[in-house]
Amino acid sequence: MENLAQHAEDLYCPEIATITRVETLTASEKRFEITMPGNRPLNHKPGQFVEVSIFGFGEAPISICSSPTRGPSFDLTVRATGRLTDKMHLLEAGSQIGIRGPFGNGFDPQDFKGRDMLFICGGIGLAPLKSLIDYTLDRRNDFGRIIILYGTKNPAEILFPEEIEKWQQQTDIEFVMTVDQADEQWQGHVGVITTLIPPLELDVKNTIATVVGPPVMYKFVLMSLKGKRIPDENIYLSLERRMKCGVGKCGHCQINDTYVCQDGPVYHYPHVKQLEEAV
Repeated sequence: MENLAQHAEDLYCPEIATITRVETLTASEKRFEITMPGNRPLNHKPGQFVEVSIFGFGEAPISICSSPTRGPSFDLTVRATGRLTDKMHLLEAGSQIGIRGPFGNGFDPQDFKGRDMLFICGGIGLAPLKSLIDYTLDRRNDFGRIIILYGTKNPAEILFPEEIEKWQQQTDIEFVMTVDQADEQWQGHVGVITTLIPPLELDVKNTIATVVGPPVMYKFVLMSLKGKRIPDENIYLSLERRMKCGVGKCGHCQINDTYVCQDGPVYHYPHVKQLEEAV
């Protein structure tokens, strides 16, 4: 009984964590470095999320955007879109917040060892996928080619500019970025992210494609991947659909017989196809 009670406490009771660094990324997004009590590691998998609470302002699920290989602290990228996230944007280093988790089904990098990695990131979708990108870069010898495709609406919405500058300079990865609408200073590629896929020369049977972005993007990215003959079993998606409680109790994220907060947010594409056929 004691073990059951402790397990329930771990699920439902937030720990008081400390914000140790705040970085402004865009007009709407900030990155927060979080340290757990005792500086203990979160022990998360790439692709998982935590529940963030601020007393008096509520709780919200937020994806972890750093790899467990990067030390005991972890990063969250937060877009100011509501009561809790607006309040979080006002916090500074030294502030305390509640953390539950990690929760959800993440990526298992061990399943991808020896494979070529194709990352397709749309908008703020780069944040949750960055946890896996960082992992593969930190374990570079465990993987084949690393290709990162990143698209945003405009240059003002580009996330992680310092990391992107490093990726562009690295010779052991391939990084390509595009914007839907250019400004006067933009000199790069212009067009939706699917325009970056057809020119790729891929070893399709050995390539793992991971896709995270706005819902409207998925249909067209999947069509492009099919055009490249990437097998369905080589495709993984993150579906952050209406998650709330993180433990499968509130039902907000239910799709047929699956709960995104538990069975996802990372899904193997064949599983997603089964969900679509059941609707």
